[in-house]
Amino acid sequence: MAFSNQQANVYNDTVVRQFAIMTVVWGVVGMLVGVIIAAQLTWPELNFGIPWLSYGRLRPLHTNAVIFAFGGCGLFAAAYYVVQRTCHVRLFADKLAAFTFWGWQAVIVLAAITLPLGYTSGKEYAELEWPIDILITLVWVAFAIVFFGTIGTRKVKHIYVANWFFGAFILAVALLHLVNSAAVPAGFWKSYSAYAGVQDAMVQWWYGHNAVGFFLTAGFLGMMYYFIPKQAERPVYSYRLSIVHFWALIFTYMWAGPHHLHYTALPDWTQSVGMLFSLILLAPSWGGMINGIMTLSGAWHKLRDDPILRFLIVSLSFYGMSTFEGPMMSIKTVNALSHYTDWTVGHVHSGALGWVGLVTMGSMYYLIPRLFGQKQMYSVKAIEAHFWIATIGIVIYIAAMWIAGVMQGLMWRAINPDGTLTYTFVESVKATYPFYVLRLLGGVLYLGGMLIMLWNVYKTAMVGRTTHVNIPAAAAHA
Repeated sequence: MAFSNQQANVYNDTVVRQFAIMTVVWGVVGMLVGVIIAAQLTWPELNFGIPWLSYGRLRPLHTNAVIFAFGGCGLFAAAYYVVQRTCHVRLFADKLAAFTFWGWQAVIVLAAITLPLGYTSGKEYAELEWPIDILITLVWVAFAIVFFGTIGTRKVKHIYVANWFFGAFILAVALLHLVNSAAVPAGFWKSYSAYAGVQDAMVQWWYGHNAVGFFLTAGFLGMMYYFIPKQAERPVYSYRLSIVHFWALIFTYMWAGPHHLHYTALPDWTQSVGMLFSLILLAPSWGGMINGIMTLSGAWHKLRDDPILRFLIVSLSFYGMSTFEGPMMSIKTVNALSHYTDWTVGHVHSGALGWVGLVTMGSMYYLIPRLFGQKQMYSVKAIEAHFWIATIGIVIYIAAMWIAGVMQGLMWRAINPDGTLTYTFVESVKATYPFYVLRLLGGVLYLGGMLIMLWNVYKTAMVGRTTHVNIPAAAAHA
């Protein structure tokens, strides 16, 4: 216990606890908005003719809430938790760490207000207008100072591989945000991009694909490399592979963005470079997946009884599937069929719901009881239920979108012997309708799982408070 008290004085778990709780809260909010817009695609009257409830305004709210509110808070929580424990020191600059929490919540609330009101830059995953972009920059600089300051004051010589991924994610996102968000203000809530035409598209998709590559991949691989070995109580399968995986992934991801712009005004050679790097990307992506899954060597039996481990390992299965599908869809001939169809939506959500969602939930289920001085969550059966409801929801969602997407692509390119189109666009929309109903069902199931998690987290926090446990001391056992 003396060791625990000593650890209690070392770690700052207050900010970790705040981010972990808000991960779950924003997860429910973001996924609820997703279900609402999925319902609007099924029954368009559901916007009730109100402009700020229209699909075009709620859709960027959904993407920002799920990526930056749910995913972002999960990444902050995991990075702060992991860097302290792997460096054996307290977070660098407590007040700056507190600023990152309140600043990030302010960004999210401002996004939730401005996007439905129609204030947008129109850039995918970078819709927020310039005043909010400046706040994001300030929060991110503070995050970098706290994280790298902690690395710099570490008590151990070695820098654990999870921290390499968190560090790369922080630096790359800073670079992406600063370059893509460069704009000329034309009023407080209006600006014009510093770039024009095809250059603007190129910069946007360099940013857009790397938002996936670094925010939604590198950061969450940091989670994977810490929480899977901890939950499985096994060492990482291959430390050498983790380093090769890191450098190959970091180098390759940066250049894959042009595959979003096949058959556009972007020069053909640039499209081909994007396709080539996307295909190369398959190797490091699968290297990471194999390293995570093979960490269970000798401990496969734990999957039978441990729903948290199931969340983490199944997330890697979706990661492997998505990172096979992405390079395949970047091939120009495949892209000619898939582009602008719901196949792309299915691909994005197999990564977002399957990889990012499940690995975040598994990591939070590991973190939250420890942050509240408990050995495990209030209800393990609820974790089990959450896992199955979420997984079934994902499968229904992405299968519906895959079928709808391939069907749309085939209908749009079908030509009669005289060269006229076989189907009108409206006919393809009508044929897609049943799959939109299935997508809604999958989304409702996934949201249902998230609501179970919210209840479980609330009960765990309440038990933690009523038992009067010294929270930081108990957390030090982690």
